[in-house]
Amino acid sequence: MADTGFRPGDRLTGMDFEAHNAEVRAVFEAMTAGKPIRTPVILGINTRYWMLSKDNPPPVDFKTYFNDADAMFDTQLWCHRWTRFNILHDAELGLPEYWQIAPDFQNVYEAGWLGCPIEFPENQVPSSKVAFADCPERIMEHGIPDPFSNLLEKGYEFQERYIEREKAGEEYCGRPVKAITSGFGLGTDGPMTVACNVFGADFVCTTLAADPDRMHKLLDFITEATIHRIKSWRKRYGAPIISDGWMAADDSIALISTRMYREHILPYHKRIFDAFASQVRRGIHLCGDASRHFKTIREELNVTVFDTGFPMDFAWVREQLGPDVLIQGGPHVDLLLDGTPDEVTLETKRILESGILEGGRFILREANNLAPNTPLENTEAMYHAGRKYGYHL
Repeated sequence: MADTGFRPGDRLTGMDFEAHNAEVRAVFEAMTAGKPIRTPVILGINTRYWMLSKDNPPPVDFKTYFNDADAMFDTQLWCHRWTRFNILHDAELGLPEYWQIAPDFQNVYEAGWLGCPIEFPENQVPSSKVAFADCPERIMEHGIPDPFSNLLEKGYEFQERYIEREKAGEEYCGRPVKAITSGFGLGTDGPMTVACNVFGADFVCTTLAADPDRMHKLLDFITEATIHRIKSWRKRYGAPIISDGWMAADDSIALISTRMYREHILPYHKRIFDAFASQVRRGIHLCGDASRHFKTIREELNVTVFDTGFPMDFAWVREQLGPDVLIQGGPHVDLLLDGTPDEVTLETKRILESGILEGGRFILREANNLAPNTPLENTEAMYHAGRKYGYHL
């Protein structure tokens, strides 16, 4: 008897996945065509959500996950299946045509590549320990690291193991497993954020203010290293250097004023975007209260996709960016974690009626990244409110 993918206790048991998936495709296709039906409702979910869950965690911790290629592979399969049969949002649900697995070193892989030790606090995500605190310039002593060294060397080895398991005919729930061989190593959390991870946010912010020439030497090194690394990994994959829809991030710019952003960080963003992004669908992810920078980023970098990670004045942001820019955002993750379904519904309704839907370029999501132990009653309240109040007339 074929494996349907369902397991005892699955929340979406009995759901018509075929109908759901067809609706999801129609919703996104309509938005892309400029004739939106309703706003899509998505959730940012990654391994953190399950690994730190109190009630239903995978059988490994993050230290094991980071150090055992097979444990990472098996855990991802467990997480992907559980999501597809338990979490309701506008994504493909049910069994996929095939499962996709890739190395996953969270938000520490750049700092780990640049020489920072990785720590595994109990009941918390992995973190990078500040390196070179005694003399930040030591990071430049030996030049740019080999793009496939340090933590990225481990990523390379993990990827080779996943290719090996794919070639051996690995299946899960009766569906083949494929190793993603064109994704790992290609992104960046942004030059300021990487600098904060490597040197510490206090050092970066105070040095930008008091000794900007010193900080610029370090930011220049990080930017050049980032560009060299991504180009090297793209060449390894046989991927084009410049592509449409390229997206970066730099959460730490929420720490500085727009004047400081323009003067000290924007030039590095321009270098990175010009190295990898065509002028088509440039995107940026920004956690924190960074909306004051959005108009500058739109005008100076030609970014037309903003993935936001903090509650904001949605009406003001839409007015600042215009109707043609795609914005992703929604209720605060704390409200989803600790609020009631009624509170989530009211906040979702408020956001959707703020004016953010003008132009039909809005995707409703949590702000930002679903917290472990978030009640699914709350995510479902956001989903149903999105369907009810997110229609474009």
